[in-house]
Amino acid sequence: MRILFIDIDTLRPDHMGCYGYQRDTTPCMDQVCAEGIRFDQYYCSDAPCLPSRASLVSGMFGIRNGAVGHGGTAADRRLTGPKRDFTDIVDENCFHNIFRRAGMHTASVSTFAERHSSWWFNAGFNECYNVGGRGGESGEAVLPVALDWLRRNKDRDNWFLHVHLWDPHTPYRAPESFGNPFADEPLDTWIDGETLRRHVKAAGPHTIQDLGMYTGDQDPRFPRQPGSAVDQEGLKRVFDGYDCGIRYADSLVGQIFDLLREQGVYDDTAIIITSDHGENMGELGIYCEHGTADQPTCHIPFILKWPGAKAGLVDRELHYSLDLLPTMAELLGVDPWENWDGQSYAGTVTDGTPQGRDSLVLSQMAHVCQRSARFGDWLYVRTYHDGYHLFDREMLFNLKEDPYEQHDVKDQHPEVCAQGAKIILDWHDQQMMKSQYPIDPMLTVLQEGGPYHTWVDLDQYLRRLDATGRKEGADALRKKYRRG
Repeated sequence: MRILFIDIDTLRPDHMGCYGYQRDTTPCMDQVCAEGIRFDQYYCSDAPCLPSRASLVSGMFGIRNGAVGHGGTAADRRLTGPKRDFTDIVDENCFHNIFRRAGMHTASVSTFAERHSSWWFNAGFNECYNVGGRGGESGEAVLPVALDWLRRNKDRDNWFLHVHLWDPHTPYRAPESFGNPFADEPLDTWIDGETLRRHVKAAGPHTIQDLGMYTGDQDPRFPRQPGSAVDQEGLKRVFDGYDCGIRYADSLVGQIFDLLREQGVYDDTAIIITSDHGENMGELGIYCEHGTADQPTCHIPFILKWPGAKAGLVDRELHYSLDLLPTMAELLGVDPWENWDGQSYAGTVTDGTPQGRDSLVLSQMAHVCQRSARFGDWLYVRTYHDGYHLFDREMLFNLKEDPYEQHDVKDQHPEVCAQGAKIILDWHDQQMMKSQYPIDPMLTVLQEGGPYHTWVDLDQYLRRLDATGRKEGADALRKKYRRG
């Protein structure tokens, strides 16, 4: 069996044609979707990049594997400790090793492990190809390596190939030669003039005046990525930059699909298309970042073309990305590991049986410290460190009525907040009882100075807020963080 895993960083499902986006961003992936299963409620349990892949690969929530941040102690996966054998049992039972245990030759084309010093990611691969860009490369450096591998292995029957593209990730970096397919296409967005004016006044990293996180400066190396935007023209540049990254990545994976067709193996090749996380594009006033534990950051696409599975099926059950590990194990006849937190949905793949969850808990510790409960139509968000965004301790959104999280309705629905808080509390207790470590890694993040992306000179940023007409936000931050 051949399995191709397409891993496109920072890809929101609602910016893909097969998920209903009005722009033609993903024609090649849309075709695969029509031949496979589309999962509509698929989420990373831990965001963003490093924590998401740590949970996928280990099959464990970040609260147990320990890798929940981008810096400090909690950016490293926890050691197994005294019970570690000659090899680590987590690596022996990791996602990539499932395919080796099923008799497949495994290979990866990715710079993720070096970018985040997360070398556990390479466990289970026979071959690892690092083009050396540390996540700053464009897909034009990745595609030739992937195509060359497929040509050299065209006669191999059993393989698993992971291909990782960063192009939708900030800074938006699709080559200038690709042009802008959306240049003459008007922006169709929920962000009206009043909303944009409110966002221009907002304080916090990656707000519309601070697309460089804490600065409005534009990097000349990345002309598609503006430093700030204060009008509809600037807003269009933001959306065009992101959508061009998606369309460019789609054009690259389309060439991979074409080669498989040319080799006569496309129909029999299983194809997985997914992402590590999404992207805030105005939700909560944040742009060009994946910095929260909410719908735009944690909701990800998942498309599976599997030989023998029903084409065109749409699954609307709640799933974590870490559920993929036990699912693949079951589909490939590999014995499961008792320490995985995932729940298999193999029955959905084989005969369309719904196998989802009643609720999910979503976590973010790199930009903010948040845990959220996703259940029914609701997203309940609990914030422990707001990442300088001035979030309330609790927020509640009805995603069916308010998909872009514009109306916090916690005051109108205290009983729903109580339900969401209980989901998080029960999940926390369950996970801590399973963990061999006595400390929630979120506490480690808070004790070491807060989320990694808040390790900045806050006073300098406050002066920037004052100088750019946002003194009210600066004063609120001074008061909350006791700055002079």
